[in-house]
Amino acid sequence: MTAATAFTVLIPARMASSRLPDKPLAEIAGLPMVVQVARRAAQSAARRTVVAADDARIVEACQRHGVEVIATRADHPSGSDRLAEACALLGLQGDDVVVNVQGDEPLIDPQLINAVAGLLDAHPEAHMGTAAHPIDSLADLANPNVVKVVLDARGLAHYFSRAPIPFARDHGDTAWWQGAATQAHPGVAALTGFAPLRHIGIYSYRADFLRRFPTLPQAPTEAIEALEQLRALWHGHRIAVHVTATAPGPGVDTPHDLARVRALLG
Repeated sequence: MTAATAFTVLIPARMASSRLPDKPLAEIAGLPMVVQVARRAAQSAARRTVVAADDARIVEACQRHGVEVIATRADHPSGSDRLAEACALLGLQGDDVVVNVQGDEPLIDPQLINAVAGLLDAHPEAHMGTAAHPIDSLADLANPNVVKVVLDARGLAHYFSRAPIPFARDHGDTAWWQGAATQAHPGVAALTGFAPLRHIGIYSYRADFLRRFPTLPQAPTEAIEALEQLRALWHGHRIAVHVTATAPGPGVDTPHDLARVRALLG
């Protein structure tokens, strides 16, 4: 990220959660989870960190703890729709950079936020940025709840999938990136250090694209895989990917996740 880059963090927060009711207000180390997320995000280089809430209780909790918050409609079908409304309410437009940090990531690394924000300057051909890290087990590669991404030589996403991609035809039952593929293809220099990547759910956008994104027709790949970012690829918009060596801290989606994060944060 260049010194001139400025960006805003938006944190969508909604009360409805089938597996963890009232999730944004779940207490972690004495604070509502959404406040913990906002405070972590504020440690990044963002000029502004704003929660986009769908419920007055979230608004009140943020205000009580000094977190900037705006009220958005409760009937948005997706987080992207909520972010688009937030951009309009905040006057974000044109080439303004927006980073979407999920409201259930209280362990988000501020440096990861900075890296994803910087992708759009580094890759002016991209309309979005995101992140990934190397997968270290065959079980994760095969797990449909672990979203994978394959990149091209420039660090732009080819495709995201719940399937094990890239699939090693001759080494499908092994962790092929731990040596088998390199040994089988010694002449392919690019295989050195090449590994499958797990997608990390953080995104950067130019504000004009984020405001247009919800109006794009849903892609068939998006519907089949249940991955909203495939809509951008389907319509020809490129996504730049920052690859980090380490996995992010655990997010919170279930009571078990909440207990684990509470233990980590005391």
